[in-house]
Amino acid sequence: MGNDERLRADIVEVGRRLHDRGFVASNDGNVSVRIGDDRLVTTPTGVSKGFMTPDMMVTTDLSGRKLAGDREPSSELLMHLAVYEHRPEVRAVVHAHPPTATGFAVAGIALDRAVLAEVVCTLGSIPIADYGTPSTSELADAVRRHIRAHDGLLLANHGALTVADELFAAYYKMETVEHFARISLVARQLGREHLLSREEVDRLQGLRDRYGIAAPAPLCPPDGGAGEDCQVLEAPSSPGRRLVDPDAPDPASPDVPPSSADGPRSGGGVPGDDDEVRLTYRELTALIADAVTQLR
Repeated sequence: MGNDERLRADIVEVGRRLHDRGFVASNDGNVSVRIGDDRLVTTPTGVSKGFMTPDMMVTTDLSGRKLAGDREPSSELLMHLAVYEHRPEVRAVVHAHPPTATGFAVAGIALDRAVLAEVVCTLGSIPIADYGTPSTSELADAVRRHIRAHDGLLLANHGALTVADELFAAYYKMETVEHFARISLVARQLGREHLLSREEVDRLQGLRDRYGIAAPAPLCPPDGGAGEDCQVLEAPSSPGRRLVDPDAPDPASPDVPPSSADGPRSGGGVPGDDDEVRLTYRELTALIADAVTQLR
């Protein structure tokens, strides 16, 4: 099998995986791979990604003009071209609608909190590109504003986009985006996310070089300075700590009573009528179970 045949077969395989995982429905999603300096192979428009065949692929130049293929290229090719224009090292683009990540995009919530070490090392921050009408230059322009600094994006009210230096790496990043979104959703439903501290994030960033993971851009300074050439990542500074609960009261704050800051596990005395008592879900469940036992 020649290189061109292998590439087309690989795109078909990635499309099948996107479909089987429920990352796309109907004819949603698109995939492209750059060949050399002046061509790319893309999925065709109007075909389910789970039922493609290698002969369906379309070859275009970097202006979107079709060079080969019996079908028409993806209707969202402009978005892919915007990536290749600004990231010459990128060789593959995957666009899909993974449900949980797309839910975050619809809610307007970026995946930009330092929660999982693996995500900090591989993707860093996953922002939301502004809404643009699909298949138009609006969406391409929205992607263009973020793609220089990020390998993964949420697309407002639309889906997600991942890029890499080869096809399967771009697909695996899409898996990571959705996996991260699912874990973040569960943690928020349970009531909190413990974030990695800025100091721990800096350690993780240092591991990238050791494992050969190239970052498209550095993290933005913690005191601001957000822009198109750095990644915004929420990671509170907490010297000496690896994990931080950003929603917990600061015990050092003069406005926080000791009982409120310490919580029910501190052994710091009996709370007053107006004091806040914080219980974990496990502690609350144990109290309810004990109460039911007493009633019996």
